[in-house]
Amino acid sequence: MEFLVNEAVEDYAFLSTTPEPELLQELIDETNKNMGWPQKLSGRLVGRTLKFLAQLHQPKTVLEIGMFTGYSALSIAEGMPQDGRIICCETNPRAIEFAKTFFARSPYGHKIEVIFGRALDTLQTLDEALDFTFIDADKRNYLHYYEQVLEKTRPGGLIVLDNMLWSGKVLQPESEIDDVLVELNQRIAADPRVENIFLTVRDGINVVRKLP
Repeated sequence: MEFLVNEAVEDYAFLSTTPEPELLQELIDETNKNMGWPQKLSGRLVGRTLKFLAQLHQPKTVLEIGMFTGYSALSIAEGMPQDGRIICCETNPRAIEFAKTFFARSPYGHKIEVIFGRALDTLQTLDEALDFTFIDADKRNYLHYYEQVLEKTRPGGLIVLDNMLWSGKVLQPESEIDDVLVELNQRIAADPRVENIFLTVRDGINVVRKLP
């Protein structure tokens, strides 16, 4: 993870934010020890932001595209109503197995349902309106995820997209993925169907609200 602000400032923000529960801290440690690409974890600043948004918004039906080892799912679940449901899309069987061991130990794990397979395929099977979606998966498909999720989101619902600064590469795009994220950020800002706020938290979070 490249720091987009001074590393000391990033550390200060981290230390000045309410810590995640001990189980999530353990999840971070075990992910770092046992899983490849541990930097894919959302981390405290993003995780607490997701928990805060869920606590304020009180979504009943949540979709997560890209679960990895379950840190963000448990963060969202912590802020949701007790009868809320999170549908998590993940293509890594080892990550799913890992995450489920922590879901089973969490007081919020009963809210989480994991679906193995491509998120674009899973989206085609969803009939219920979405209250809240967190997108943090393969960047090449972000445009497709956004459009399909927006179609299924109820008026007033939230879509939160992670890594939208892409380590600053959106400022000087050089690759296909860079171009996709630049195009999506521009599309969201100009989209009459939504309003948004782009937060420079960690690697950039774009918070989108579907207008009535």
